[in-house]
Amino acid sequence: MPVPEFVLSLREKIGHDLLWLPAVTAVVLRDDGRVLLARRSDNGNWGLVSGIVEPGEEPAVTAVRECLEETGVVAVVEDLVAIKAGEPVQYPNGDRCQFLDHTFRCRWVSGEARVNDDESLEVGWYDPADTPPLPPHQRARLDAALAHDGRARFVV
Repeated sequence: MPVPEFVLSLREKIGHDLLWLPAVTAVVLRDDGRVLLARRSDNGNWGLVSGIVEPGEEPAVTAVRECLEETGVVAVVEDLVAIKAGEPVQYPNGDRCQFLDHTFRCRWVSGEARVNDDESLEVGWYDPADTPPLPPHQRARLDAALAHDGRARFVV
């Protein structure tokens, strides 16, 4: 997975220290209720489309950009579902990050789901009740988007 230039620049200054990063998760749904999932090339896990917000970029714009870049799918953001701080993560090279995830419910507009970059091994549309195994935090984001009642969820 390519590391954004701004993260590489920060890493030159802070080394492996914990880096706080805004991120997005896009729960993209088709009219038939199927959800867009991708199997990550870095760890083989299935999950929702996600990515890091670039400096100055709006999180909703990031969600749309990541969908197109990773899967070839054009989506539109319908609503903010949840904002949640994830647990700190340590990567094999020693880099440590913690992500502030913005989960968006999105609607498919056009495009055939396909592997569109090197971040995914497979992509496809799945019935939310019959998905490949998802990590617990990914399943929670999907469930939150499916149950979304128009009010964003916050942990207080």
